Amino acid sequence: MAQPVPQDHPVPQHVHQAQAQLAAALEKVEGKPVDLLTAPWADVEKGISKLIGGPFQPNQPQHQALALGLAGAFAGRMMAEHRAFWFPNRDSPEGATLGFPEAIIMLSPFGAVMDSLSQGKLAKLEDLASDIRRSLGQVRFGANPAASLSGQPKLGPVDYQRLFDPGFLQFVVLDPAKAKTTFDSKPDSLARDVKDALGRTQPPLPKEARDQFEGQIVQSLQRLDASKSLADQVERAPRLVELMAHMVATVGGTGCAPEEFWAEIVLPLLFIGVPQQFPPLDEDEVEAYTQGAEPLALFVDVVPHAHKAPEEGLLGAFEMTEIGLPHPSFQKVGALRLIQLNPARIKGLIEQFDPDKTADVVKRFTQYVAEKSGKPAAESPQSKEMLQAALMLLTDLKRAVTGTQGPLCLRRLTEAEAASEQALALVRRAMQGGRIILTT
Repeated sequence: MAQPVPQDHPVPQHVHQAQAQLAAALEKVEGKPVDLLTAPWADVEKGISKLIGGPFQPNQPQHQALALGLAGAFAGRMMAEHRAFWFPNRDSPEGATLGFPEAIIMLSPFGAVMDSLSQGKLAKLEDLASDIRRSLGQVRFGANPAASLSGQPKLGPVDYQRLFDPGFLQFVVLDPAKAKTTFDSKPDSLARDVKDALGRTQPPLPKEARDQFEGQIVQSLQRLDASKSLADQVERAPRLVELMAHMVATVGGTGCAPEEFWAEIVLPLLFIGVPQQFPPLDEDEVEAYTQGAEPLALFVDVVPHAHKAPEEGLLGAFEMTEIGLPHPSFQKVGALRLIQLNPARIKGLIEQFDPDKTADVVKRFTQYVAEKSGKPAAESPQSKEMLQAALMLLTDLKRAVTGTQGPLCLRRLTEAEAASEQALALVRRAMQGGRIILTT
């Protein structure tokens, strides 16, 4: 039967629905309820075989739906035994991933189920559960002190999302020649370049930061095949290849901000432009302002676009046909965090962008809404900060698009990566400065 959604660590709704539908289907085909949280996997597999009626086809939507239901059940078992929890993760096929509070273990239940079903052995999930049980036991009893969180607060969904969900975006411009050189380079050569740059940053990086960069970047490069180019190993280490392209080839770009901020505030400001008049307000919109809604959020929601934007697509600004790869080798990668964009749609708009005029039109709109509501216009610190951040990002984007030569790309970052971008910029400048000195 369908299991209730735990209220402390909610299951993604689509996963919960798939699990409920699977439970109902198994009950029908078996003639009795099947408890997906306790039944042996071998018994569950018998019912799944009846539902599938043949070999498992991973590309068939009906089979994927069964796998998603099983993923919910497998996650439910981990939640019951280890207090595991779902956290949003845009890299994951199901849009969320499982985390564990006592150690940094990230698990895609859907991926695990798809792998088990493809091999015709659902009981492999119990093997995976045993591995997780063993790893957590080592942490609890000190067999793996480096991974232990003893004496530290337990990890939660917010911690995992900050570390692993690529919810921040940054526009960058890559120098084509430097990008090609990076993709064609051998990893050991790049490892030496990064290590050398770590010692030449201005201002110098703290030792802790240098050690972290060396552990995460230099040692990762050294673990790759030294005889093959970086592009030839993109499938093995896509995040590392994307990062190296950024470190070596980025010659302009914007700050980092949450994807929702770009999609719902920043880029709409570009397409709205600077209207001279505002549309009539309905009662709900006036009431929203009266109840404390931010004027900037109302502005982008109420005022129509002066310039045509895609109805669907990336960030409401780019059609899917305007998205490409920074290198052909990235065709091998499923979830990309570095993509190339055709900036033609926004180039004219960003060239016309004037931060002062945009700030003025938002101010006039605020006064307009205040007059309609009878509530005095008062700019809150949050609203002021939001507008300043949006204008700064658009100014950065204008400088990148109009002031540098090279393809415009979009980077996806986790919150933790975005927080370290300032330190990474120091290393990037040292690497690029070093190359200039060496070729003079």
